[in-house]
Amino acid sequence: MNTDLMHDVTFYVMYGALAIAVFITIERSLYFAYVRKQAARLLAQLTPAVQNERGLSEEVTARKSLPMDMVREVLKQKHAGGSRKDLDDVVETQYLASRAPLARSLWIVETIVTAAPLLGLLGTILGIIDTFKALASAGVSDPGQISAGIGTALYATGLGIAIALFCVVFHNLFQDRLERINDQLKMLLIRASMGARVTAPAELTPVQAPHYRTA
Repeated sequence: MNTDLMHDVTFYVMYGALAIAVFITIERSLYFAYVRKQAARLLAQLTPAVQNERGLSEEVTARKSLPMDMVREVLKQKHAGGSRKDLDDVVETQYLASRAPLARSLWIVETIVTAAPLLGLLGTILGIIDTFKALASAGVSDPGQISAGIGTALYATGLGIAIALFCVVFHNLFQDRLERINDQLKMLLIRASMGARVTAPAELTPVQAPHYRTA
């Protein structure tokens, strides 16, 4: 088994994981900021008098965004009429559907939090094995060689822990922002459903008693 090659591969995997984590961090930060900005604009314009999409400005309807997609479906149901239950079902459906786009790629960051220290430990073990193999074949002529080899091996553990710390900080930050955005979207959906002209359920006609003719 080529432990030297595996040691290098471990480092490449950790550097790749760090690059992926940085990319997701930047992408999610920009996406969350855009969603919050669009939701705030919609909240400022949605009133009970808005019955359809035409009641909103082109500034919010022209751009594709998660808040506008959610509100658009609610306004369609609101304009079409129907029972209050139908409108509530649309609101609940849109709220549940918003979770997947918001939480996209966060599981990768969570996975890196767990995997990075383990990869670092693996790299350290492989590095120590490779160091002792080299010393066994060449002999111990300088004790400093052992210290340098072990120090290089321990660098893998330090790198893995550093990557995990970076990811756990931003993962917790994203979870907090996710809760805030979910609350904002819930308020948005409730505001969009206000003022609906719902159709009352039809009253049931009582069954008339049979009429018998008498002689």
